Order: sequence, then C-alpha cells, then structure tokens
Amino acid sequence: AVRGIYSLKGRNGAKPLAICLGDVERLYRYCHVDVPDELLRDLLPGPVTLVLRRSEELNKDLNPFTSLVGVRIPNHPFMRDLARACSGPLALTSANISSQGSTLTVSEFQDLWPQLSLIIDGGPIGDIQSPECRLGSTVVDLSVAGKFSIIRPGCALTPTVEILRQKYGLVPESS
Repeated sequence: AVRGIYSLKGRNGAKPLAICLGDVERLYRYCHVDVPDELLRDLLPGPVTLVLRRSEELNKDLNPFTSLVGVRIPNHPFMRDLARACSGPLALTSANISSQGSTLTVSEFQDLWPQLSLIIDGGPIGDIQSPECRLGSTVVDLSVAGKFSIIRPGCALTPTVEILRQKYGLVPESS
C-alpha cells in the first residue's frame, strides 16, 4: 500500500509519509513523546503535523529510512471517524501528484480517480476560497526535548509557534 501511494503520486521514495490518527491518545502507541500531553492537545486536532520519534509499534515498512514520523489528527469529523474505525494508523498524504498544489475537494483530484480503488467524499477539508488553506499543515519537529523546528510553515505557523514558545517555553532548534 505504501509503495502504491508513492507510485500514484510520483513521489520520491525518500520523502516520508505521515500517519493519521483519530485521537491524541492513540499517538502514544506509535510515537515516543517528550512534550506535555497538554501541548499535544493544544495543537491537535488541527492543521498541524507533529514530527516525533517513532515507536517500535509503527509498521517498519513505513518510512524505514528515518527514526521519526509525522502525525496528523485533522480537525475534520469524517477523517477522525475514519481513522478511529481502523485498527492501525492511516498513511497520510495530500490528494495530488507530488509537488502540485494541495486539493481541498474530491473534484480537484479527478485526474487521479481512474487509479484509485475507492473515493469517499467527506466534504471540503477547508475553506476552498482561502489560499492559506492550500498551504497544507504546519509541520513541526518536536523530536528533540525542549526544542522545535519548523519543517514546513503551512497554514498555522503563527499560532503554532506562539503556543510552542510562549506557553511551553520551547526554543527553535537552531538556538
């Protein structure tokens, strides 16, 4: 399944996939967490991908070249319900060809439909009129205790950095 995602998207095999979960509680099964639970709950669910050290529970075929994994818990009821219904995490990526713009509705990736086994329309995943929604999630690495680094600014950069710095006293990793 993971190879199929890379093939479908034309994605470089060295670029990791994230996982999608329905609830913060499930994150502890697949990741080693070195931040307070309250920090996780301040950012998730929401438009943020947290990069953490992966646990031994995570499928070894997913991103075997890194000890880290990105975790999303989208603030989208359908996606959370779908993730909760699955026994393990869902491999997660945007519905587009690699390096093309993010899609927010199923009609925006019609060119991929013939190659997909199933398409479920759970509704738009953001304000389709907002250019900011197309930036994707803010990706932040929290794998080093007491520090953070922004991997992708995404759509929630300012509030994410404010929470990390002001509320939790984390410092940028370059500091």
